[in-house]
Amino acid sequence: MPSLRDIRRRIRSVRSTQQITKAMEMVAAAKLRKAQSRAESARPYATKMELILSNLSTAIAQAGAAVPHACFEQRPVRKTTLVLVTSDRGLCGSFNANLIRRATLFLKDYTPANAELVCVGKRGFDWFKKRPIPIAARHADFGGNMDFGRVRRIAGELTNRFVTGQTDAIYLLYAKFVTTSRSEITLTRFLPIEAAPESDGRRSDYIFEPDPAAIFAALMPRYVTTRMQTAVAESFAAEHAARMIAMGGATTSAGEMIDELTLQFNKARQASITKELLDIVGGAEALK
Repeated sequence: MPSLRDIRRRIRSVRSTQQITKAMEMVAAAKLRKAQSRAESARPYATKMELILSNLSTAIAQAGAAVPHACFEQRPVRKTTLVLVTSDRGLCGSFNANLIRRATLFLKDYTPANAELVCVGKRGFDWFKKRPIPIAARHADFGGNMDFGRVRRIAGELTNRFVTGQTDAIYLLYAKFVTTSRSEITLTRFLPIEAAPESDGRRSDYIFEPDPAAIFAALMPRYVTTRMQTAVAESFAAEHAARMIAMGGATTSAGEMIDELTLQFNKARQASITKELLDIVGGAEALK
């Protein structure tokens, strides 16, 4: 049975850990509010961008012309790129494990020759750097905070890889924030973009100024940046929510452990006091 000193030392240790997890929970909650606001405000913009692009591509298709941008090019897929968005830090429950599991499932039908990874976040990179699938690029040290400049550069690099033929299909894998207690693992195709099919037999009459090619040249960089920004914002919000819940659970568990250790300490102290009283009474009886 552990001594009173050992139990007291363990109580102090668990109480210190509880203070740390409580502080981390509060920090994650503060970051979550900001990240959630950013993710929710990005959704309408991304939806509107997709609607504009859909209308333009549909109108051009109705006119019988090819969509004038390389991001729409459909070609035989010889190489596939998976963009995996994970966190830089741990202590967020099963957040990273679920993403890595889904990425592994996606890549199981590919070989190192026809697939590659782009890792956004340290945890995904740390896992896959020892696996056979090559890592084409690594982007880390975001710290759970949105950096629009870096996101724009990542989107530009991915677009350049597709346009120059280094890859033929790019997929995004990230955690979409739904509620504080729930996120969805989302796998979506980033490039090439599918031209929207014509919804009915009616033909829309669009006038393109100055011309479709110029419009798409101006629109496409904004569109791909918006999609990447939305994915990263959703992932950061889901990460902070997962960390807040994990740290809240750890704080609660530490409190329960402190209660159990305190009870154990009181029992041990009572047993020690009883033993000392018995020794005193026994000594007094021996002197009579």
